[in-house]
Amino acid sequence: MAAYLCPPAVIHGEHAVETSQIVTEVRDRHPHAAWTPRIDAIAASTGIETRGWMLPLETAVAPGKGGLRSVGIESAQEALARDGFTQQDVDRVIAALEAIPAPQTVQERTAPAWEAVQSYGERAARGALQIAGLDAADIDCLITSNSTTPALPGLDISLANKLPLRNDVMLLPATQWACIAGTRSLALAADLVAADPDRVVLVVISEALSTTYQPADDTLESLIVRLLFADTAVATVVTGRPRRESVLRLDAAWHHTLPGTQDLHRLETRADGAHFVMDRRGPRAVQETVTAMWDWLRVRYQDDPDSWHPDVLLAHPGGTRVLEYMEQTMPDAWPSGLLDYSRDSYTSGNRGGAAVFDILRRAHDAGQKPGNRAVLYAAAPGLTATALGGEWL
Repeated sequence: MAAYLCPPAVIHGEHAVETSQIVTEVRDRHPHAAWTPRIDAIAASTGIETRGWMLPLETAVAPGKGGLRSVGIESAQEALARDGFTQQDVDRVIAALEAIPAPQTVQERTAPAWEAVQSYGERAARGALQIAGLDAADIDCLITSNSTTPALPGLDISLANKLPLRNDVMLLPATQWACIAGTRSLALAADLVAADPDRVVLVVISEALSTTYQPADDTLESLIVRLLFADTAVATVVTGRPRRESVLRLDAAWHHTLPGTQDLHRLETRADGAHFVMDRRGPRAVQETVTAMWDWLRVRYQDDPDSWHPDVLLAHPGGTRVLEYMEQTMPDAWPSGLLDYSRDSYTSGNRGGAAVFDILRRAHDAGQKPGNRAVLYAAAPGLTATALGGEWL
């Protein structure tokens, strides 16, 4: 396995949403929630002060256009009149019901986010092509991922038309990879170029995770989801032969899935849109995939167990607790600071599938010596994980 990566293009959400804004909105909406007295401490514990969204906070918290009008005012008036209400009472009841804000529907939440995902994805794709010194006509395969804005046709077809790509390009959409999209898309791209070293693969991941911001939810888990997620689009070019623009060579891939953990983290579609549901057992399960990855690396480098170590670890485990676990369980002889770029990325939000590309870009921009060894890792709902080993060029 030898696949060559060009530096990724990273497009952050352009609407800055402050943690203080979210805290104020949630506190005003749910003043009697059991966690309200602790909301400031909970927000501070995330370490995130600002995150970028593709759409402003006001869009996520705006009332829907349904409510009474969705069932028909005339029908409501007729029902009240048949029940003996006077016209004055009917008018007063209808006015009171119309004043009740309705939640947004799935369409109201998803439609504007889907437009943004396509636009951001196109910008990331064009940026990656420019970085790689290639044109859209040079692309042989397009891999796309977006988990929070389902659509058919999807992001692959959208980009094939917008860029535009050749008619014979292989399109591989993966809408359910979620947080693992960064590493798993690169593993797939590496397999594709291994089969044909002349193949050129474009990977595009565009996630509007802010669509999971559900104002009506009053659970602690929903509060945490509100505070964590950021919107990002990323893209990179993968080739089977080194190019002048190549910065990282991938040499090996590893996959791992934990049976019986599919309910720990999941995305549910309800009447008012997408809800990300988290189980408190999730971090412990993710830690199991980290332990399994350490075993993979130990076996892979068993001929050089004392001197081998990564020079940088580009990891998206979903949260700071697992980052801390990774630091606690990695071999004592490994240098400190391997997760610095992962921590830096996380301070502006959890980017889901786009995270590993953002972390990779931060490491590249900081400067890496040729020959430095890199490990890329991500875990996602399922629970499933993919890791990659490579070397900076």
